[in-house]
Amino acid sequence: MKLFQNLFAKDGGITVGAPVTGTLIDITEVNDPAFSGGILGKGVAVVPSGTRICAPVDGTVNTIFPTGHAAAVTSKEGAEVLIHVGLDTVKLEGRHFTIHACEGQEVKKGDLLLEADIERIKAEGYDVTTPVVICNSDEFSEFHMPESGAVSQGDEIMTLKK
Repeated sequence: MKLFQNLFAKDGGITVGAPVTGTLIDITEVNDPAFSGGILGKGVAVVPSGTRICAPVDGTVNTIFPTGHAAAVTSKEGAEVLIHVGLDTVKLEGRHFTIHACEGQEVKKGDLLLEADIERIKAEGYDVTTPVVICNSDEFSEFHMPESGAVSQGDEIMTLKK
């Protein structure tokens, strides 16, 4: 099975879908040096207009933060995808977030992980920009991102190759 996955990753790559509907932007535009500087890994970001945060890949949920502001899913091919809803939103201590998945859960691309009341989060003064980062970026040789602009949940936002 692992050999098949490696062959698949080398051929077509791993596609990562938008976890939420919104506007795709380059990670360097995120107003947080941990994300914009690539400290947590390579990636992109979505400025959400939607409220449903969904699995960007088929895989396993390895982390759901108890505050509901972030989740991490490992794809079947081994990409560790972190979705961080907003900047500094851990300080909301769970307000305006609803958790719909649990650690260890198998998910398909598009399965609901979290819901975020984007308007209330903005009303409390938080930036809702949502980085989508590959935490094990060093395991991939190529990253491709489509043009910035409007995306719907599930649209391809990154392609990775080993």
